[in-house]
Amino acid sequence: MYNGKYAIVTGAASGMGRCYAFQLAEKGYGVLLADINGEAVQELSLQLAQQYGVPVPFLCIDLTQPNAPEQMLALCKESGWQVEILINNAGMLIKDTIEDTDPEKLRRIIALHCTTPLLLCRHFIPLMKEQGCGYILNISSYSAWMIWPVIGMYSSTKRFVKDYSRVLRIECCDSPVSITTAIFGAVDTPLSNVPPVSTYRKTLLKLGFMITPEKAARLALKAMFKRKATLIPTISDRLTILFCHLMPTFVLRYLVKKVKS
Repeated sequence: MYNGKYAIVTGAASGMGRCYAFQLAEKGYGVLLADINGEAVQELSLQLAQQYGVPVPFLCIDLTQPNAPEQMLALCKESGWQVEILINNAGMLIKDTIEDTDPEKLRRIIALHCTTPLLLCRHFIPLMKEQGCGYILNISSYSAWMIWPVIGMYSSTKRFVKDYSRVLRIECCDSPVSITTAIFGAVDTPLSNVPPVSTYRKTLLKLGFMITPEKAARLALKAMFKRKATLIPTISDRLTILFCHLMPTFVLRYLVKKVKS
């Protein structure tokens, strides 16, 4: 049953974003779906509205564009939606050295992971404070500790997410707004780039080194509603973070040479 409040989910058309949308609609939230894939997000909107009887507006939007945060804020204000939850989920992955990456891709990943989520937090935190309640879920990664070649831009931007989320949480400590950071490892989504029918994927899931997007979203929302600072869902994720800390520089240099050879 609709509870009169809204959640915003970016990157809602697929992967974890789709799971967040389903689970929030099931809890009675109206869900604003934001995604660049207009056809997919429209289909999801219809499905959620029919299945759960809640309002599910959608916005086909390129979140890498400079005016995207202001466009979303204006839509919510004009529509009179009480936004209680903001989930900054949208993401992209670049697997290449920085010097060999198209400059436009570099701009887009910084905008998508850093600029737009930060500005959405900036715009919606004051509104949440006025309403007396708010939850923000920012999605980082254990790669924030993995300053490795080939995924350097992904890891660097996810480190920014981790760091600014901590700052925001401290700044909002005496307010009704809570910021939670989800630190995920391998999640079985298209972003992981593991073929969906591969034996490798099945083994990773079985051993717990990869989790399903449904489980990832459920654990993240549980942590968010409990107002926890951070979620690191699996023991393997914690061990990987430790491994990244211990990785010597000479090994990383060797990896760069292998990539370029």
